[in-house]
Amino acid sequence: MSRHAQQLRDHDINPCVAETDASTKCMDDNNYNKDMCTAYFLKYKSCRKFWHDIMKQRRRNGVKPEMPSAEERKKMLESMGKPY
Repeated sequence: MSRHAQQLRDHDINPCVAETDASTKCMDDNNYNKDMCTAYFLKYKSCRKFWHDIMKQRRRNGVKPEMPSAEERKKMLESMGKPY
């Protein structure tokens, strides 16, 4: 597996691994008919937007690292409910 592929599977780097897997599974199950997987794509897009906005906010506030760790993200989601 390439280094880039490994990074995409790393929960500390990619906060939307579960959404990625769900949309890929949907595509596999539905013979790559994108119309059948729209809900999964929207959920993935919402996830990416949510965490991108968190990164921008942290960058503005000077917080490092810009992307919270997987453990931090879990605590954030538990405190606010899953927003996407």
